[in-house]
Amino acid sequence: MTVLLQIGRRPPDLPAQATGLLPDGPGSQVRVLRSAHGAHLFVVDGSRLYDLPEDVAVRLEEWLSAPEGTLDGMARELDLPLWGTPRIDGSPAAPPPLSSISLNVMQACNLSCGHCYADEGRFGGTARAMPRSTAFEAVDRLLAEAAPGSDVVVGFMGGEPLLARDLVHEVVRYAVRAGTATGHRVRFSLTTNLTTVRPDDAALFAEHPFTVTVSLDGDRAGHDALRRAPGGASAYDRLRAGLDTLGRHGRPRHLSARVSVTPHTGRLLDILEHGIALGFDEVGFGAVVSAPDAAYEITAGAFAGFLDQMTSCGERALAELSAGRPYPFGNFQTAMEQLHRGAHRPYPCGAGAGYLSASADGGLYACHRLVDDPAFAMGSLASGPDTTARQRHLAERHVDRQEPCRSCWARYLCGGGCYHEVSRRGRPGCDYIRGWLAFCLRAYVELGQAAPGFFEQRSAASPLTSSASTV
Repeated sequence: MTVLLQIGRRPPDLPAQATGLLPDGPGSQVRVLRSAHGAHLFVVDGSRLYDLPEDVAVRLEEWLSAPEGTLDGMARELDLPLWGTPRIDGSPAAPPPLSSISLNVMQACNLSCGHCYADEGRFGGTARAMPRSTAFEAVDRLLAEAAPGSDVVVGFMGGEPLLARDLVHEVVRYAVRAGTATGHRVRFSLTTNLTTVRPDDAALFAEHPFTVTVSLDGDRAGHDALRRAPGGASAYDRLRAGLDTLGRHGRPRHLSARVSVTPHTGRLLDILEHGIALGFDEVGFGAVVSAPDAAYEITAGAFAGFLDQMTSCGERALAELSAGRPYPFGNFQTAMEQLHRGAHRPYPCGAGAGYLSASADGGLYACHRLVDDPAFAMGSLASGPDTTARQRHLAERHVDRQEPCRSCWARYLCGGGCYHEVSRRGRPGCDYIRGWLAFCLRAYVELGQAAPGFFEQRSAASPLTSSASTV
């Protein structure tokens, strides 16, 4: 067999069998897939992808459809010498040094959006603003907990963080000075509805290494249907005015659009191309799985249609990128990058590990979506990260300790799903995730054959992020 791709890390010292956690069913360890270039074998352990002769692929599919049999038996019968010391065992990761912190500088918003996970920034409580002393303390805590000389990220979240623009500007200046003193390069991220951005904000984004993510829900009609501005004004018109401000006074290093997909969202391909036409460096989608108003949540039954639409967007991206034309579909590009550089992990992201979020009153939580949730409390700025809570979080949420994750072939690409969504709704989108990842594996093979230079270009232009992204 010819190895097309091998993704993974160095095998651990202890075999996975010692933990008793990993399943031994062949269907949870391998998967046959086909691309325009033939049949391939995806090996879950190490996320390895191999060419397969068609006759071997057919025999392997027959083996996988039978209820009996073991992985070792299949390997011997089909002469597939693919298994040795496993890459990931069931041992939880130890909490790493902190590398990113987000500041909920304004737990309030100037828009009213029924699908907002943050409940207009209140997180189920009352509107609050972060004091200046707390924000500076968060920067100090990040630098104290980070590895010496490492790059760190300070993120600004809400609500709408630009309602606290003076604080954002002060924190950026303070973080740059403090990072220089401690030998850390500080980068920044900010998520905004872009309706209140001013020229001095744009200048700040351009001066410093910023990733700015803008909430976008379609064209004027689609956006305004989901995002209500005070007095009946158009949130979309204000967003467009914000884009104009960035264009005239300073554009961030990376400007992306995120579309929150609800049952009321229009055709995704139309929205994707609308966002690209607006000049965003990247446009991506996220299904609304948990919202204060259940009418905005994507149900288990609706995920099939979501997969169809996402795949249509992915096919367009594959065609354009294969022809050498840019097409910044964020979900697709993230998947291609992570597959290419080695996505193989037992967690969905860095939440509770290298990434924490600070609430307005100085509490630390696993991520910005879990602020004020006691189940995900991770200490405080005053006392520092709670190592015991972080260890417990990483032990309990290792993907090989989750059901039904531990028997899923996609587990080390997915990592088990967003902690916020799983805690609220469970895992209604598993079939969607598997379908999307199966498409992405096929697309990876085809894009690598058609335009291998794409991966070198993307490696040189990776956006700044505040925490690890899922495929």
